[in-house]
Amino acid sequence: MEIYHSTEISKLAKALITVQKELSPAMKDAKNPFVNSHYASLNSVMQSCRDALIQNGIWLTQLPVPAPFELGAGYIGLITKLTHAESGQWQSSFIVAPLPKNDPQGMGSALTYCRRYALTAMLGIVAEDDDGEGAKQSPRPSTKQRKTTSNTVQNKEDIIIKSEKDELGNLPRLKGIEYQYVPAQDGRQCIIVVGETIPHKEILVSNGFKWNNQRKCWWKYAQTA
Repeated sequence: MEIYHSTEISKLAKALITVQKELSPAMKDAKNPFVNSHYASLNSVMQSCRDALIQNGIWLTQLPVPAPFELGAGYIGLITKLTHAESGQWQSSFIVAPLPKNDPQGMGSALTYCRRYALTAMLGIVAEDDDGEGAKQSPRPSTKQRKTTSNTVQNKEDIIIKSEKDELGNLPRLKGIEYQYVPAQDGRQCIIVVGETIPHKEILVSNGFKWNNQRKCWWKYAQTA
């Protein structure tokens, strides 16, 4: 039986609770052209958690290892390990993925994919599988169903657009800055502030914005006070 954590993990668990409180949203900064969808890249996932891990004394390592022998050729394994520097307590995970191509580029692609998903799972970063294919095709709706669904979707989009415009319109108009919508990893919309923000720090804080030291920007979830 594989062991994925040290005998004691109380100090590690306490540190990870603090990490999860400090996690920044992982922005969907990459696009999969095959399914026309956006997802959070490895760089985005790392940026969302790197500072919180370091500040709480947790060492992150991700090591490529051989896949189980019985799977045969064409697979790569990855161990992700979180170690509490002070106590030495640790927790790990092991993931295996097929190689899209049996060459260095294929290996690099598979490892990047594994690193992103293993880290997301271990830290509890909410992630949608936007860059994956559906498990199966849904039954094709009738013409009437498609028309009804289309109208419903359009109505919802109109409501969302109107709501977003109303929210941006309610934010303070400040010289030298503008507000932009950015999708977060959990599917919610974020508002970020772009421009000369330093003179307006107190106003931004009073309007619910938080400073992301890693991304060097002010942000908050949309439709929140």
